Amino acid sequence: MIRRRTVLQQAGVFGGVLAGLTPFSNAAEAFRSLKKSPRMPVLFVGHGSPMNAIGDNDYRRNWQALGAEFGAQFPQPQLILCVSAHWLTRGGWYLTGMEKPKTIHDFGGFPQALFDQQYPAPGAPVAAGDIARIVRQPMSGTPLGIDTSEWGFDHGTWSVLKPMFPRADIPVLQLSMHYSRAPREHFQLGQQLKVLRERGVLIVGSGNIVHNLRATQRDAAANQAYDWAIEFDRAVAEQLKNRQLSALADFKSLGAVAAQAHPTHEHYLPLLYAAAAVEASETPRFFNTNFQSASISMRSVIWG
Repeated sequence: MIRRRTVLQQAGVFGGVLAGLTPFSNAAEAFRSLKKSPRMPVLFVGHGSPMNAIGDNDYRRNWQALGAEFGAQFPQPQLILCVSAHWLTRGGWYLTGMEKPKTIHDFGGFPQALFDQQYPAPGAPVAAGDIARIVRQPMSGTPLGIDTSEWGFDHGTWSVLKPMFPRADIPVLQLSMHYSRAPREHFQLGQQLKVLRERGVLIVGSGNIVHNLRATQRDAAANQAYDWAIEFDRAVAEQLKNRQLSALADFKSLGAVAAQAHPTHEHYLPLLYAAAAVEASETPRFFNTNFQSASISMRSVIWG
């Protein structure tokens, strides 16, 4: 069983919430810790079952192969910013701001070997402050909040980063999702992340293009899926291929198919953050393009 956690943010809960900061005129004025770099790629990763983190399957092997491309085909990240489907907040968007984020096992009913997993990558408190200075909450324009104690790395983050970057020596931040806000606002916040790519930041959205746990069939083959799951996955893939990235925020216009693909849409939202940080000229490359348990699309994308 996977638990979807929503953290209620209230005044005084997080002592590190930044407030009253004025916008900087350019990124160079804001960044104290992130150096100018070649443009980093952007990832959206379908993470699926937490067991993919330790199972010997194509998903995990492809994550490992992708990680090997950094430092070879791609620059080595200075920092990883992950938007996971599993950190939902109310009252605003938040960044992890602790020096040593904990590994969160936000699931139940799995083998002990999965609970034994740790991902001891360092946090980046200074970088979190830098990012909060230039990335503003949609509509209100206020800075992002900084969480210094509540969260850490949930399985949407560590289950994919551990195979990619097993040394856990690259600092990682998680960005929460203000779940009550409209999908368009999530896309708007993602657009502000684009500047981070020029500062050595690898942006990773971790969710699933189709995610309906109520309809899972555990014994389904990777090429088996419901018709509605295939239809929604293909529709989104066409928008990605045709670079209709802004249209991704209107996924509910697909009606019943969208409702079946996402009874709740927290696993779709990370795609919006990743796609919003992409340049119009960049072509997507798909991998892990099949399904898990008939109702979870593992389709993943890299741009850059």
